[in-house]
Amino acid sequence: MSAPAAGAAAAILDFDDILAQIGEFGRFQRRNYLLICLPVLFAAANSLSYVFTAGSPTYRCFVPGCDSPEEPDYGADWVSVAVPGSWSKRGHFTPATCDRFVPNGSNPESEPWSPWSLDRCSADNFTADTERCGQFVYGSPERTIVQQWGLHCQENLWKLAFVGTMHFAGLVVGTALSGYLADRYGRKHVFLICIVFMALTGVAQALAWDYSSFLVFALLNAVGTSGVYPLAFIIGVEMVGPRKREMSSIVLNYFYAVGEALLGLSVFLPDWRQLQLVLSLPPLICVAYFWLVPESVRWLLARNRREQAGAIIRRAAKVNRRDISVELMASFKQQELDAETAVEDEAEGGVLAERKDDKIWVAIKQVAGCPTLMGRYAILLLIWAVNAIVYYGLSLNATSLSGNKYLNFALVCLVEIPGYSLAWLFLRRLGRRLALSGSLLLCSITCVASGFVTLAQGDWNPCKPGVEGRNSWSCANWLVVTLFLIGKLGITSSFAVIYTFTAEMMPTVIRSGGVGVMSTFARFGAMLAPFVPLLASYYEPLPLLLFGALSLVAGLLSLLLPETFNRKLPDTVEEAIALGK
Repeated sequence: MSAPAAGAAAAILDFDDILAQIGEFGRFQRRNYLLICLPVLFAAANSLSYVFTAGSPTYRCFVPGCDSPEEPDYGADWVSVAVPGSWSKRGHFTPATCDRFVPNGSNPESEPWSPWSLDRCSADNFTADTERCGQFVYGSPERTIVQQWGLHCQENLWKLAFVGTMHFAGLVVGTALSGYLADRYGRKHVFLICIVFMALTGVAQALAWDYSSFLVFALLNAVGTSGVYPLAFIIGVEMVGPRKREMSSIVLNYFYAVGEALLGLSVFLPDWRQLQLVLSLPPLICVAYFWLVPESVRWLLARNRREQAGAIIRRAAKVNRRDISVELMASFKQQELDAETAVEDEAEGGVLAERKDDKIWVAIKQVAGCPTLMGRYAILLLIWAVNAIVYYGLSLNATSLSGNKYLNFALVCLVEIPGYSLAWLFLRRLGRRLALSGSLLLCSITCVASGFVTLAQGDWNPCKPGVEGRNSWSCANWLVVTLFLIGKLGITSSFAVIYTFTAEMMPTVIRSGGVGVMSTFARFGAMLAPFVPLLASYYEPLPLLLFGALSLVAGLLSLLLPETFNRKLPDTVEEAIALGK
């Protein structure tokens, strides 16, 4: 083929142009998109299952003589005189977990149990001294690893928190590893490996025989889980045309939010082993994806596997009932022949191994040597970290949402759906840059406002004048809750936008790895989130004010990034640089 002809073929092989012929989101793409979304439900649930499997149930000390051994009542009327604790502003008593008052006279534990008369379970029959206990009464049928391995009381709280630390450590390792492997060996195969690995380690977690084995399997489960969503996102973005990219990323987030909210149904599965098995066994069905889901055509073209790409394109055109030009398919065949000739020439010159193995590293070196791209990616790293700190920090700071913890958890997750919808609207109407900046600034404003309302709650009534007491407290509390939810909505929208924005700024050869690096850096930010609420002990609204300040800085910095709306995905480093021109 002559040089001009080769150039024409290369132009035809731009995948966005191919999608214009076969359909940007036809039946073929819709079917495969639904298939990659389903494992995301279970990945989302697995990523937060430790909140319930390693959560601390409600419990207090068993009080001999007052509590019935067969049917003890956690909230009995006499509990406040037999167990130390604290009273809320609304008159609700919360008993201590591992201490009880020492009774007057003989210790009932040394005698066969017999119920005291009601007047014996009164303040006069207990001293002001306290003692530790080894038997407990629970406020719900929930059973976690606390009961399984005796992880009660303050001295064991770090063990429960350490499960979360191990989880995030697994996310850091898995996100970076899966991104690199997907760029090197293909999106589909690494995606399937992550799903199966998540399922198997989740089952192993449910069968753990002690705390140490549970920790190991929690770490491994996070390694598998961390690759499912990012790779589903990359596959989804790469299979559709420019006008459908934001849809593919946002709808995937709907599945993720629903998957998180499904954990609220664990109220019907109070035993942690059963819950973990229910979350881990169904994804094994995805082994069938090996035959059902095709490899990313963009990745195949970037790796010069044009024959395989051509076969998938022909199948997509057939399923979508679209005609594909003879010239296009002829160009596939010709470029495949040209690629084979080039491979033979390079093998003779001793550069075949370098061409195959170093393509990714060559692109990384080009990026590292370009100040423009390094500046953009540094801003993206900061924004990713801020997103993670604020997103997880707000979740941990949601103590004002009182009531049923399962319902509250589901609502906090489901509020992400309007957040993703807002991101979709912003992406279509404002473009990527303003969508990201607007989402972060919305979060900033509401967090700062919530902080000041929290500070003023004791002295200022934000509701109707004359409303006092409990009603005034409830009204102010709901104002804080509303602002909190709007802030969560804003940071959720920002998280959705940053995935699309980052993928559209990365060249194809390192796109999956690049998104993986950004996501990994965000996990380090997430590790800081549990410590931020501790700042409230110094100044109550400080955590919310800090979240607002971080969001403000990130929102302003995002305005320095180039717009990528309705631009073709960059396949090379040169095309990525040109986005800003």
